[in-house]
Formats: sequence, C-alpha cells, structure tokens
Amino acid sequence: MILRIWHGWTTPANADAYERLLRTEIFPGILARGIAGFRTIELLRRTVGDEVEFVTMMTFDTLEAVVAFAGPNYEDGVVPPKARAVLSRFDATSQHYEIIETRRN
Repeated sequence: MILRIWHGWTTPANADAYERLLRTEIFPGILARGIAGFRTIELLRRTVGDEVEFVTMMTFDTLEAVVAFAGPNYEDGVVPPKARAVLSRFDATSQHYEIIETRRN
C-alpha cells in the first residue's frame, strides 16, 4: 500500500470554503473516477497561527494506481483551479510512503 500526503494552507476566512469545496466537489470527483487501486482519502485540518492547514492523505494499492490518479509526474500536487483560488499556499509536490504495517485495536 502507498500513502500519498499533501499539505495546503489558507486564511481563516477561506478555510470553510476550501473544506466545503473538498467535500462537495473535489473528493466526489476523485471517487467518481473509479481509479483501480485507489482505497481511501482522509482530510485533516488545524489552525496554525494566522493560517489554517489542511492535509490530505490518500491510500493506493500500488504506485501504478497513484500514477493513474496524478499522472506520470505523480509526485506533483493535484490542485484544481478552484482550490488554488482559495489556498494561500500549498505543497508543489506530494510525499509518498510505503505503508509497512497498520494495527488497529
């Protein structure tokens, strides 16, 4: 399994709009693509000083599935124009990790 992590920051004034965009357009759009090997997407949010940080974590079965999502330059961030309009800054690239072990209680 592969974990893809990406960070974006916005102002407190734009934070709710960005979260709403993710929940109502971006995430449903990703799910609608039916990417083979895509498993989950999680959204994290926290206030840091005068910014609001968002983290998305996506899991995929294989690196090939990541490429199916993001394209041949799979490390590049996938940031649609509507998201760019409300983010103040964001990671140009995503980080990818092999999930070695998951334990649940």
